[in-house]
Amino acid sequence: MKKSSRILVAEDRTLLGAAIMRELQHQGYREIFGTKDSGPDLRSAGSVEAYFAWYRPEYVFLAAGLSGGIRTNQAQPADLIRDNLLVASHTIDAAQRHGVRRLLYLASSCSYPREAPQPLRPESLLTGSLEPTNEAYAVAKIAGIKLCESYRAQYGADFLCGIPSNPFGIGDNFSLADSHVIPAIIRRIDDAQRRGAPEVELWGTGRPRRDFIFAADAASAAIAVMNGYTGCAPINIGCGVDISITELAQLIAEIVGYEGTLRFNSDLPDGMPVKLLDSSALQSLGWRPHWTLRTAIAETYRDYQFRFGSIAQDVSEPVEVTP
Repeated sequence: MKKSSRILVAEDRTLLGAAIMRELQHQGYREIFGTKDSGPDLRSAGSVEAYFAWYRPEYVFLAAGLSGGIRTNQAQPADLIRDNLLVASHTIDAAQRHGVRRLLYLASSCSYPREAPQPLRPESLLTGSLEPTNEAYAVAKIAGIKLCESYRAQYGADFLCGIPSNPFGIGDNFSLADSHVIPAIIRRIDDAQRRGAPEVELWGTGRPRRDFIFAADAASAAIAVMNGYTGCAPINIGCGVDISITELAQLIAEIVGYEGTLRFNSDLPDGMPVKLLDSSALQSLGWRPHWTLRTAIAETYRDYQFRFGSIAQDVSEPVEVTP
């Protein structure tokens, strides 16, 4: 991409989309468009068609679609699969018909089979059953991957797929209803700290392990892939290091300064046992994460305090982990 290239970030209201927008601006790209304010409704084929015909973006980062933790995946599977299918099909098709030079579709590590060998590699996609707690969402993300591969095969479109691990960071969703594990635990532990509550209850056993990536690092990785990746296979976007949910909760409690008890409820689901990505292909591009997990969580906690410092909630409801 040239600094003057027309670049669409769809959608810049998502965690990753907003981070990519900020990183592009930081790196000096000048013609960047988002969908948050005056962009198209990606769920509407007509809206997407009109936008691409008018703005004719040269490069597209597709980081859109509904997402959530286990609770959201169990309660709203139809919403998740429909939304993500519409977003992917409309945007990828319009990109091909309007001559987009390169598109990067950001899928999800949920796309991997539940029992795939660790660390997870792209060749494991579609080789086994998915994690039941997020199957609908995962199927939609797999469809997006296959859309890119099919448009490449039929039309020669230079459409790539990145598979982020578990992103978190500035601007994250801290809702008690549908947030992912790090913002959920931050909010619960902060609430408990300010209320003087003696314990916080978390979903599951605490044994699942996850590869987390700060959104700012995921954004710089996505730009590195857009500019430097020459392969056709999906490429993992992760840090290559995992941590258990128990260790994660203890780290967050330490950052917040909470000294109460962290209690795990094993009657509630864990989700996928382990999700560690093999990100060696990304590292071969020269990319390395800038943030440590501790400093990234501390930065996310500062963002939470700045945005929601006056919020206090009942801590009796357990915190869920990611699928």
